[in-house]
Amino acid sequence: MSEPLLCFKAYDVRGRVPEELNDDVAYRIGCAYADYIRPVNVVVGFDIRLTSQEICAALSRGLTDMGVNVINIGQCGTEEVYFATPFLNADGGIMVTASHNPVNYNGMKFVREQSRPISGDTGLSEIRNLAEKNNFTMAKKQGAISFAETHPDYVKKLLSYLDFSNLPPLKIVTNAGNGGAGLTVDALEQSLPFEFTKLSHYPDGSFPNGVPNPLLIENREVTINAVLQAKADIGIAWDGDFDRCFFFDENGRFIEGYYIVGLLAEAFLESEAGGRIVHDPRLTWNTQRVASEMGGEAIQSKTGHSYIKEKMREEGAIYGGEMSAHHYFRDFFYCDSGMIPWLLVIALMVKKDKPLSTLVDQAIEAFPASGEINCNVADAERLKNELMAIYADDAQSIDLTDGLSIEFKEWRFNVRASNTEAVVRLNLETRADSALLKEKTEEILGHIRKG
Repeated sequence: MSEPLLCFKAYDVRGRVPEELNDDVAYRIGCAYADYIRPVNVVVGFDIRLTSQEICAALSRGLTDMGVNVINIGQCGTEEVYFATPFLNADGGIMVTASHNPVNYNGMKFVREQSRPISGDTGLSEIRNLAEKNNFTMAKKQGAISFAETHPDYVKKLLSYLDFSNLPPLKIVTNAGNGGAGLTVDALEQSLPFEFTKLSHYPDGSFPNGVPNPLLIENREVTINAVLQAKADIGIAWDGDFDRCFFFDENGRFIEGYYIVGLLAEAFLESEAGGRIVHDPRLTWNTQRVASEMGGEAIQSKTGHSYIKEKMREEGAIYGGEMSAHHYFRDFFYCDSGMIPWLLVIALMVKKDKPLSTLVDQAIEAFPASGEINCNVADAERLKNELMAIYADDAQSIDLTDGLSIEFKEWRFNVRASNTEAVVRLNLETRADSALLKEKTEEILGHIRKG
């Protein structure tokens, strides 16, 4: 019986190095990807982690031994692989990254041609099975490795989201978290009239200022202080592979990703009446309100980048957003980007001549939310059943799209097991009732902690 590869998750590969992911495993994954997808050319890229180049090299050996030509675009963000795969007319793409995970982790994200996602439901399980069996017939002719410089064209694509005719000299604080975002910010800066204050700007896979994960409250203070000190118009922070971006308004307030989803949904529906917006089940009411008021349609998907992208393609959605700060764009190959959102938010601020705080205040007041709360739970399925038993009778609706969502007239909550960590995640929102939000959040947490 083949040994299970624990680094395979629901929609990507993520594991400790070298215990769960190492050169041997990476090589087998390259072979398995080639065996299952049968590509001719595959784009590969890697993030700033200290082990990423080595793992990318082992992955590439697996691909080339199976006869696949590898196009290496070098150190980059995940979205650059998403861009380069269709741009170079490749048959697939693989990004070596562990995003915001601890320093001793690494991983991979996979796409097919046109950057179509590969998840557990659409091929990742088969790739895992092949890698575990490790029984490959090598190609008679080995594939070649070439190198491509796609960053300038990628930056050009990003700049296409801005109207340059009326950009004021805004003050912007950026925090790359010593991940990969800084290099792209520098490239964009050459075309923008903004004054940048740059924090943890240069790539450093040892993460001297902590792992780049702005969802952690303790990681936000440095950006907040910089916004206030610089009297900046906006603050922006990214995770390591910068496929997510996080916002701070001019007062240094951290803006939950949920409200940015509503803001971008509104912007896209202004330009495309009747458009479709895809969202995840964790927090929904504000996104649904925006879609309804703007004459669009809000469509729910399972949480996770692969699932959102698949649903967007099915529905031809113009935009998709997750409260975890993933934002997806139809004209960016239905993929997520951590650069496009901040350019669009700034464009909105300029167009409406309003600060970010004013753009989101109404939604925050109308639908206050708990923010995502992570809890260690031994048995997530048992917890789901217990909450069903407690709340089902009084619920207006129950949804099992992803975890458990229960909706009442004035409040709703979602509890779901993480796809990447051994925790359960709670999200709760109310209709303009902060006191009820606090009460129900503590109530649900009480039930969770009993388990």
